[in-house]
Amino acid sequence: MNHSPMPSLLGVFAHPDDESLCAGGVLAQHAAAGARTAVVTATWTADSHRAPELAEALNVLGAGAPRLLGYADARNPASAPDGAVRLVDAPLDEAVGRLVGHIREVRPDIVIGHDALGQLTGHPDHRRTHQITVLAVEAAGLPHLYPGAGEPWQPAALYAATHSESGIDRLGPLLQSVGKTLLAVPDAYVTTTVDVSPWAAAKWEAICAHRSEVARARPLPGLLARLPESERNEIISTEQFTRLFLGPAPGDPHKLVA
Repeated sequence: MNHSPMPSLLGVFAHPDDESLCAGGVLAQHAAAGARTAVVTATWTADSHRAPELAEALNVLGAGAPRLLGYADARNPASAPDGAVRLVDAPLDEAVGRLVGHIREVRPDIVIGHDALGQLTGHPDHRRTHQITVLAVEAAGLPHLYPGAGEPWQPAALYAATHSESGIDRLGPLLQSVGKTLLAVPDAYVTTTVDVSPWAAAKWEAICAHRSEVARARPLPGLLARLPESERNEIISTEQFTRLFLGPAPGDPHKLVA
């Protein structure tokens, strides 16, 4: 049971490091307040080189041990030395069922995931993880769906980590400098903006735990590592989210209402 004034969180992200980059601040914030936090990672398997890095990052954030769906990254065969299928090729029903099992085990108040655009770069794994998360959050509360995945549990809210058009003034040029696509949402799409500056140090430590990405030139951890500390902190100290509609809403029972 969660005795913290903060709600419990379950993050669902595509790759190791997405949890730290997209929501490391709020995960650290909630853990520091005594709330239960956990993270499910859709790609990279337990025998890959990034699994220990993920475990270290989650330890820094207070989010427990890694929870892996066990799929391969769409663009990296090394993500699954065991030969697992790519997330984008996995049967949708199978992937949703695996995530439902984690939601019912963790029983979070809030689930946080990727936005529909695929988190700035539109990575296919990000988009697929968003789709799986939306379906799984609803399915987790329905007893006739995935009855073998545990007792039903309905999270109270689902938030998509996102980036607004006006909020990427520094991050945008950084990604474009290495030829990455930049996808941001209209400002009105953002419902929640969190100042995570008190937890920026923990967030950065978690990002740095993903050493293989920090060492590379194009991934965001490596780009951030080459910035002056003040500029880097400015980028990582704000996190934006969109609260997605979840569950039945009151309305006229006799007609459709927009």
